[in-house]
Amino acid sequence: MPRALETPDPLARAIEPPQNETASERWAREQREAEARRISEQIDEQIRAERIAMKKHKPPMRLLLLGQSESGKSTTVKNFQLAFAYDAFLAERAAWRAVIHLNLVRSVNSIIDVLSSELAARGEAPVRSPTPGPGAELQHMGGALDNDVDTDENEDEQVESEDYSDFPLTSTHRELMLRLEPLRQVQRDLQRCLGAASTEETPSAAAAGAAPWNANSGGWRSREFSVTARSGWKAALGRVRAVGRKSVDSTVGRYERRPEVPPSDGRVPARPKTSIRRPSATGVQPLEPADERIEGAEIELAAEVIASCANDMSALWEDPAVRTVLSRKGIRPEEGPGFFLNDVARVAAQDYRPSDDDVVRARLRTMGVQEHHLKFEKGSEAGYEWLIYDVGGARSLRNAWYPYFDNINAIIFLAPISCFDEHLAEDRRVNRIQDSLLLWKAVCSTKLLAGVQLILFLNKCDLLSKKLERGVRVVDYVPTYGSKPNDVENVARYFRSQFKDISSRHSPRERVFYSFLTSVVDTKATRITVATVREGIQRNNLRSAVFI
Repeated sequence: MPRALETPDPLARAIEPPQNETASERWAREQREAEARRISEQIDEQIRAERIAMKKHKPPMRLLLLGQSESGKSTTVKNFQLAFAYDAFLAERAAWRAVIHLNLVRSVNSIIDVLSSELAARGEAPVRSPTPGPGAELQHMGGALDNDVDTDENEDEQVESEDYSDFPLTSTHRELMLRLEPLRQVQRDLQRCLGAASTEETPSAAAAGAAPWNANSGGWRSREFSVTARSGWKAALGRVRAVGRKSVDSTVGRYERRPEVPPSDGRVPARPKTSIRRPSATGVQPLEPADERIEGAEIELAAEVIASCANDMSALWEDPAVRTVLSRKGIRPEEGPGFFLNDVARVAAQDYRPSDDDVVRARLRTMGVQEHHLKFEKGSEAGYEWLIYDVGGARSLRNAWYPYFDNINAIIFLAPISCFDEHLAEDRRVNRIQDSLLLWKAVCSTKLLAGVQLILFLNKCDLLSKKLERGVRVVDYVPTYGSKPNDVENVARYFRSQFKDISSRHSPRERVFYSFLTSVVDTKATRITVATVREGIQRNNLRSAVFI
């Protein structure tokens, strides 16, 4: 039935004045309505002002760093900060002391684990049980396992073939290892304070493929805890200097040296536990005042223990017999990330403050995706902002990459070409250079990235040079290299051609191939590279804006 014209409007009925309204009630209602109109007009004006400001303000440049684990992505972020936002870099530099201490202690504990395994193979009781996650600790040495065998069966054969008649380790080394016993607890405490990012990737039989976003993963989600740069370990460590030694006494005795020989079965006596806050699955839980004091005290006390062990750490690393054992097993910790044993006297000092180079060399594994706001501090671009996304490179973390492919201005892809003779930590069957090539192919062929500028960093050329000088032959690991000269220039040219060929054959549309030979731990050389990259990205962005 058609609606009668005299039917009242429901909205009009809702806002009409109530019946029998008094003069005072009417005045109060009109005041409320006037205030509501004022607030509404104020909101509308604020929205208009924000729209005008957004038109005047340049949108931030978005840069995504991709590559496998330990390819140099986080180090590249530090180089961008050094070059364009040095004041912000300085503000964070002191917080890296605990990370560098952890790197130092982990290297020492990893070496002692190797020596202990040698003693056990000889039939002697080990000085200590292995550090938690022994495979991860050895892999932390980077190139440490580059010449090692891949399967347990071959490892057993290698142990059986060892000749222990000229075994270099003596009782003096056992005593030295016992004096360094407190460093295991130091490592545990520092890892607990820093969070999950302080531990290294361990092998997993269920590791994902090179590019899981291209596969049917069935909605897989990472279960690993992620420590963000803003609210995680840096914020926690920033309180250390303020807390100082206020509650060091609460943990005194924890790192007491144990000169006595451990039980014959090799077990290490249990140590007391101190309850401190742990990261949650949703982020870092706020610290209560008591927890903050405990955490600060543990880090400061760890620094004291490290200082007291400085001479023994130097003696361990400089000992010819220890070097002989490491050399026999093909372990070279000095070629891995976060190596500071050549600087023990300086790094372990009580008044140690990290230098720029120390921070760049420090190793802290990236988990998930971390967003870095880089605001230019000098020059004509002062105040201009870049957003740099640093991703976790392990195969189990690559599913998190795809959402960041949208609205990206450029991608820097880091491929460590010194790793031609190494295997992935998470899957020992996969050669690292092969994994980089597969990952590069997946990135180039992703349609969402068809219009994104790709920049290739063939990284770790310094380590490549050292390997080739030792006589490691590329053709033994990459048969397609053939009879080409085994030098840095030819090897780098060969790998560059491989990446270029993949880019030209698998990109959805034609794109310019940009590549740089880099050693991102070399801050002086990398400063020039990142400046060139910045100019290239901006030119490309302006060119795209003109076409739009």
